[in-house]
Amino acid sequence: MLKHLRVSNLAIVSQLEVSFQDGLTVLTGETGAGKSILIDALGLALGERVDSGMLRSGCESAEVSAVFDVRNHTRLLRQLAEQSLEAPEGELLLRRVINRDGRARGYVNASATTARILRALGALLVDVCGQHGRQLLLKRDEQRALLDECGDYTELLQQVGQAFARWDNATRALQQLEAAGGGAADRTALLRYQLEELNTLAPEAEEPARLTEEHKRLAHADSLLETVADALQTLHESVQSARDHIDRVRQQLVALEQHDPHLTELTELLENATIQLDEAISGLRSYRDGLDPDPARLHEVERRLEALHDAARKHQVQPHELFTHTQALCAQLETAQDNEARIQTLTQEEAQARQDYDAAAAKLDKARRSCAETMSADVTNVLRTLGMAAAEFYVDVQTTPQSAPQRFGNNQIEFLVTVNPGQAMQPLRKVASGGELSRISLAIRVCATRKRPAATMIFDEVDAGIGGAVAEIVGQRLAELAQQQQTLCVTHLPQVACQGAHHLHALKTMTAATTETRILELDATARVTELARMLGGLTISEQTRAHARELLAQHQTNG
Repeated sequence: MLKHLRVSNLAIVSQLEVSFQDGLTVLTGETGAGKSILIDALGLALGERVDSGMLRSGCESAEVSAVFDVRNHTRLLRQLAEQSLEAPEGELLLRRVINRDGRARGYVNASATTARILRALGALLVDVCGQHGRQLLLKRDEQRALLDECGDYTELLQQVGQAFARWDNATRALQQLEAAGGGAADRTALLRYQLEELNTLAPEAEEPARLTEEHKRLAHADSLLETVADALQTLHESVQSARDHIDRVRQQLVALEQHDPHLTELTELLENATIQLDEAISGLRSYRDGLDPDPARLHEVERRLEALHDAARKHQVQPHELFTHTQALCAQLETAQDNEARIQTLTQEEAQARQDYDAAAAKLDKARRSCAETMSADVTNVLRTLGMAAAEFYVDVQTTPQSAPQRFGNNQIEFLVTVNPGQAMQPLRKVASGGELSRISLAIRVCATRKRPAATMIFDEVDAGIGGAVAEIVGQRLAELAQQQQTLCVTHLPQVACQGAHHLHALKTMTAATTETRILELDATARVTELARMLGGLTISEQTRAHARELLAQHQTNG
């Protein structure tokens, strides 16, 4: 339950602290006094969207903090644990700091957190039924959510949602694969054909350059042999070979070194030249012995080069690129085959998820119909105690065949109502007036709360559009609801306000420079004065005060 709310520098509030208790607390005040600020401030603490225009004029930041007693709130404590958060001694402090630039910081106790987590916690802590909620009540999605809130089939909803998510994920992945691979089967077949051809050819890295070099050598083998033979003849094998001439010159110079030592350097050069010449002669002999004119090999090389060039033209690459091109095609085929396997797996997953979804959706349909029957009777009974004696409320559940699963099942939910005898049931959005919609909203909340109570219920002018005896009955219903859980009601009606166990009053004071809102907790005497104001307007007579005291006394007696 909500224990304490503290507000700083928000709208027309500079500093505000309010404590709350069990039971029904009513909040009253003149229009514009700041009653809604209290609810708006609580909404900010619970993670609602921030508007920098909400800051008090002249202030750079605002702060809102709310303290809750969560000792018995098992579900919330479990969610806190999932977020690695705690509630020491059963108290939870939610705090929000809003800056002038529109940025906000959120905290759970002393730990910084996100607005998303604050909203998730807030959904478990507080249920606000206000004008916005009453308008949402006219929308089918909200009607479905309210029916599900009254039902005891959370696990079925989760099963449907999970099966839908699996089906949706598999479907999207399939669509992406098919879009990316457009004509995947044809592409795979083409890749297999191309690779079969290339694998038969089996091009090797650098093969075209190597074969081209070999082809040149084989094609000119005769002239190469002739030239090498001439070189060997000149250098060594003739009677007057170059090798013999150099050796003779070197020996002559060596004999003269005794006359001039400067010749030593020259003889060493000639000795080195002789050594290098011997190496060249040896190399030429090896080259000659290894060079064998081979017409058959030349023909083989020519055919291989021709095959490589033909394949290169066919695949629109250069001959030296054939090897890497083959590797690239192998990778593409592997990817295409992986995609085929992935598509097959996803198709199976999609079919299984659809099967699971259909089974869960059928069970959910049955559960919703049973819940709708109970909810229809319960809401009708509550409406009849709220001054709508002829009202009939009906939750219409239709199963709509879907070509594809829907996130929340295959049902279309619509609230039907008739408020006058002899009238046919019609959709809620076509029938209910403002006052009737307020009472229908209250009746639904009362029935939903019986199934799944929230920690704190807040009704923002749920009594709009009604008065007199109906207002008295609405107040009674709120008081009954408050026996099950903490309830706060913003009201303009004395018939409702007198039934609160606690009474808060919004008071706005103005000076030439500032406007300030305060929230006061009224004692018995102050309550009489406030109820008299609500009954009598500007002029409060003793008779009006007596009526106010009578209302309070009647409530105390009934309570």
